[in-house]
Amino acid sequence: MGNTSEQYDQVIQVCQELFANKAKDYGTAWRILRTPSLTDQIYIKANRIRSIQEKGEAKIAEGIIPEFIGIVNYSVMALIQLEVGVANSAEDIEMAPERAVELYNKYIYAAKKLMMDKNHDYDEAWRQMRISSIDDIILMKIFRIKSIEDHHGNTIVSEGLDANYYDIINYAMFCLIRLVVEGEK
Repeated sequence: MGNTSEQYDQVIQVCQELFANKAKDYGTAWRILRTPSLTDQIYIKANRIRSIQEKGEAKIAEGIIPEFIGIVNYSVMALIQLEVGVANSAEDIEMAPERAVELYNKYIYAAKKLMMDKNHDYDEAWRQMRISSIDDIILMKIFRIKSIEDHHGNTIVSEGLDANYYDIINYAMFCLIRLVVEGEK
């Protein structure tokens, strides 16, 4: 078992590099997406992982690792959108790639801090969980987010959208640590 903080940083590098390179290739066109659209993108990725797990094969060459990376990156995008707001015009879409990465880092490291605090209390229980169970939890969190979105962000006792996106990031990062860093099959 490795050092969780160091392993988390290794996975941040992988996810952030893809995010930064896509910002260079495509700009920040994702800024037009409202948070429910980002939630749906996360759902598509988590559901594909589940489908591959259940069927035992993928017809498209990409496996589940790129899907977990996508879950992390779309969740960070959602947190950014919650802060800066959705772009409503073509002029508002473009954000300097450096600014996008700066905001990305703000949220991914906030997720890491949350993970470290929770990991202390839960004593790394995620290491004993099945990846399929973690994906199920991500799907559950997505449906919680959809419910909160359907209620216009109003909750009675539940955490808000941001807390659920942070949890999704951390669950996906746990899977990526096991799959990418530790080479679990």
